[in-house]
Amino acid sequence: MVKFSKELEAQLIPEWREAFVNYWHLKKQVKKIKVLKSTQKNININECHDDHNNNSNYYFGRSIFDPIRFVTNKLVSSANNVYNSEHHKTDLIQVKRKCLDGEEDQEIYETELAQLFSQEDEVKTFFEKLDEELNKVNQFYVTKEDEFAERGDILNKQLQILVDLKLILKDRRRKNLSGPAKLGSANPPSSWSSSPRTSDYTESENDNEGIGRMNNSESRIDISETTEAIASLEKNGINFTNLGTRTKTKKGKPKMAMRIDIPVTTPTRTISALTSMLWEDLVNNPKKEGHGEYINRKKIQCAEKMIRGAFVELYRGLGLLKTYSTLNMVAFVKILKKFDKVSNQQASASYLKAVKRSHFISSDKVVRLMDEVESIFIKHFANNDRKKAMKFLRPHHHKDSHMVTFFVGLLTGCFVSLFSVYAILAHISGIFSPTKGTVYMETVYPVFSVFALLSLHLFMYGCNLFMWKKTRINYNFIFEFSPTTALKYRDAFLICTTFMTAVVAAMVLHLILRASGFSPSQVDAIPGLLLMVFIVFLVSPFDIFYRPTRYCFIRVIRNIICSPFYKVLMVDFFMADQLTSQITLLRHMESTACYFLAGSLRKHQFETCHSGRLFSELAYVISFLPYYWRAMQCARRWFDECDSTHLANMGKYVSAMVAAGARITYSRQPHYDPLWFSIVLVTSVVATIYQLYWDFVKDWGLLNPKSRNTWLRDDLILKNKSTYYVSMGLNVVLRVAWVETVMGFRIGAVESRLVDFLLASLEVIRRGHWNFYRIENEHLNNVGKYRAVKTVPLPFRETDSDG
Repeated sequence: MVKFSKELEAQLIPEWREAFVNYWHLKKQVKKIKVLKSTQKNININECHDDHNNNSNYYFGRSIFDPIRFVTNKLVSSANNVYNSEHHKTDLIQVKRKCLDGEEDQEIYETELAQLFSQEDEVKTFFEKLDEELNKVNQFYVTKEDEFAERGDILNKQLQILVDLKLILKDRRRKNLSGPAKLGSANPPSSWSSSPRTSDYTESENDNEGIGRMNNSESRIDISETTEAIASLEKNGINFTNLGTRTKTKKGKPKMAMRIDIPVTTPTRTISALTSMLWEDLVNNPKKEGHGEYINRKKIQCAEKMIRGAFVELYRGLGLLKTYSTLNMVAFVKILKKFDKVSNQQASASYLKAVKRSHFISSDKVVRLMDEVESIFIKHFANNDRKKAMKFLRPHHHKDSHMVTFFVGLLTGCFVSLFSVYAILAHISGIFSPTKGTVYMETVYPVFSVFALLSLHLFMYGCNLFMWKKTRINYNFIFEFSPTTALKYRDAFLICTTFMTAVVAAMVLHLILRASGFSPSQVDAIPGLLLMVFIVFLVSPFDIFYRPTRYCFIRVIRNIICSPFYKVLMVDFFMADQLTSQITLLRHMESTACYFLAGSLRKHQFETCHSGRLFSELAYVISFLPYYWRAMQCARRWFDECDSTHLANMGKYVSAMVAAGARITYSRQPHYDPLWFSIVLVTSVVATIYQLYWDFVKDWGLLNPKSRNTWLRDDLILKNKSTYYVSMGLNVVLRVAWVETVMGFRIGAVESRLVDFLLASLEVIRRGHWNFYRIENEHLNNVGKYRAVKTVPLPFRETDSDG
């Protein structure tokens, strides 16, 4: 049977861990009481034994009154026991509820002990701690309940505005199609006043909806419904002015005295927002009458999607709060039962009555809010289809399949066997010898090394997923992954072993065909076929081999390449950081593309892709690209958040670009150049110190001199502190691997390729090691802010609040 402490550890909400009942501390207090009771029992037994020995000296024989005395003592003692048991049931403990001054909602509980417990310090400490935990749980629940209730009220207003605007937009479209109808002065306004620069997203002039003609009977406007919608909007803070004197706009689109904040998450919206700002500042007259924000179908659809996401997050938060209440109630029951068992008293009944009367158990507000959200979501976002709504509100988590574990083991065995065969064949054929290995290392090796480095990175990511799950780090919430489609560590290991097995099998096949006398042009097509299969699998539209993960990867790579036009999310800059550790892989991809495009792989003229000027210039571009993308992401985050820390972070990547450029230039010098050596040394040292400082202080949150854990941070997930010191030392050693590139060791071309691959592998391992502590620090930031639910931005905002 699983202990409740482990059950609680597995089910509690990681971000709210500090707000849960500290069951483990209370359990220690119960153990102290148990030790105290056992000690007192031994003392009493010894005292009774001594009294018996002492009293026996006064017994001189039996009396004829002994039976009468024995019966009388029994009757008196039984009467006292009955009285004491009844007394203890009612007055053993008294839990009193008190309200704070001036705040009836803020209640605290205090326990008063009866005479039986009042002299026992350990018992008194236990109940003081129990009161403290009850008050903590109750106050946290009240705070979160009020927060979610307030969020629900705001969402209801946003939804009402959305519904009313959709109705008005629908009526406007009907009016535009039916032509100028004479509807009198009660017509809805064709435009409403708005302040300048009322939107971060403005549509282009060519953004029209393709709407077919409607019959005259269908083009009549329901004036009463529109009037009710306008009245509802006015209640929600949208004021209409000059209703009788407004004229139609050119396209008949209504204007509103409210700002629609559509996040500029895509390049189109980003360019549109910047163009709109410049146009309004330089060309438009802010005081021009009729200038305002047009609403159209696309804006309404974006607003609807945002509100729908906000309702999903609200429902998720309410579910977490309900789980919080249930787990804490069970924890109180369990710990009080343990106390009763140890103390041989029935104190739990009185205390549990107080717990059940407390707000976090007695309140049904969360349940009512969940029912309300369900009904709203079913009506407005699921077309009254409850099953469809529940797919959004309560997504089902897929259970782990044992078949995945089986195939991971099977493919791992295949990989080990094939790699052993490859090592033997490589030694026999001598492909790594200085005389025979040059062609192989310059043509086929770069293609295989791309897959090898990618497989190693996937393996490290699988290790990260395993450690994050083991340490209860909520990485799905941090990356904003869907729990239904997010990769688990077994899935990552399956992808990794599949790649490694396929790559090593292709390498073995390549050596066998080469030794069998096939022409080099035919044999060397194997790496190209492997690359084509990989690309086809990556972009395949069929729902096989983790399609959501593949498409998510493609989408993230697109966001990185198009930096800074896409809004930067956590997963975007996390993936961009991975690319900064895969520069060798990108260089090999450059060589592979050159070989296939130039046809040199078939002709074996690999000098074409090494001696050309274009190839030399591309080496700089490829080495700079990951740092450039990451720097542009920092610039975009600074633009969005106005936090100068992102500019300092951008400086780190600029220094890395300078150091990388200096090292490439130095490596191409025909002879030793002291000037370039000094430039490389200075730029690399500065970049390394910059990177190490950012790793330890900003990304990992360590090196805090005021921390209770020496030079670490206050909160640590790993129990062994020495692990953090060893990790910092390992990160320093792997960060200075660039020293090998400037030492000028005289090695052959084959050995140089192998050393480069080794250093690239060490950098991938360092990045995988860095990933764990980076996400650990992000998780602890969420824990410190009790942030378990994503805050979704809302679309509608009054222009008066712009301020």
